Amino acid sequence: MLDAARNLALDKGVRAVTMTDIAAEIGVHKSAVLRYFETREAVFLELLTEGWAEWVDACVPAVEAAGSDPVEVARAIAETLSKRPLFCDLLAHAPMNLERGVSVEAVREFKLTSFGHIDRFVQAVTTALPTLTKDEGWSLISAVNALASTLWQITHPTAAVAELYRTDPQIGHAVGDFGPNLREQTETFILGLLARRGIGARP
Repeated sequence: MLDAARNLALDKGVRAVTMTDIAAEIGVHKSAVLRYFETREAVFLELLTEGWAEWVDACVPAVEAAGSDPVEVARAIAETLSKRPLFCDLLAHAPMNLERGVSVEAVREFKLTSFGHIDRFVQAVTTALPTLTKDEGWSLISAVNALASTLWQITHPTAAVAELYRTDPQIGHAVGDFGPNLREQTETFILGLLARRGIGARP
């Protein structure tokens, strides 16, 4: 079921996938899916939980390899996110939809599991950039989460809106490439944290 939901979401976006779609993809009635997942939001929240683990597993060694260069740390964060389109799409839906369509206990379990993965990310970043505090590491992941989720939606509009951007020069500049934008804005945030301590762009 999760594989079916994952494939459908990658094909047409999280927003467009229904429980009926998931059931049809695996050749069962919708009621069969509901035995395992109460709502579509529960399905995608499970995929988002997996996404946090997979991204952090990739991001931590990339950050470690970046050394103490904040620009390279930002690059590592952005590039590992750019390789995970479904995760970026899901990040936007978590607070708007997914957490609102499941039980409070399910939200609590999701948060605690995700926070465990985020702690590993924060440890890696504050080890690479030791002048950053743990609180600043959490501020960074909050910013990265907000940036990735928002930029993904902006840079992946519907086909009709994408055509509008392509054909109307007055608004075409409003959409850009996800990866470069995320890298630049993540770098800016990290350098801003360091600048508050009087530290330059590069050590």
